[in-house]
Amino acid sequence: MDDLDRRILTVLQKNNRLSFAELAELVDSSAASCMRRVNKLRSTGVIVADISLVDPKSLGKSLTVIVTVELDRKHLDFVNDFKRAMQAAKEVTQCYMVTGDADFVLIVAVEDLDAFDVFVKTKLFTDPNVRKFKSMITLDRVKMEPRITV
Repeated sequence: MDDLDRRILTVLQKNNRLSFAELAELVDSSAASCMRRVNKLRSTGVIVADISLVDPKSLGKSLTVIVTVELDRKHLDFVNDFKRAMQAAKEVTQCYMVTGDADFVLIVAVEDLDAFDVFVKTKLFTDPNVRKFKSMITLDRVKMEPRITV
């Protein structure tokens, strides 16, 4: 990966709807070169997805909760079961396996406290491997930038 690839990634992380001509102008290259490089970045897995970021509140998901989860058993099968359950949970927008006091950190987006209560009762209380969890209700999203400095 060279400097041009890095410039392309920086621009695309801000706006991936640019035409190759617009991208080329911003990164000081040609449209053909940008097209080849973007296709290569996609095919090699550097770019993993092209998505639209949606404001959760515009869809009625006005409550974001950060949840730390500690599992009872650390056996690989139980860990994988929990990972699969969180991947399937529509309320969980992000799930990280972490070091420290907790085993997982979840970002949960729901409509309100009642919806979060349903999530807790159906996804956490029902999992026999969840030893304990702590939740933190967010008051304000100060920064959310799903991009990587390149």
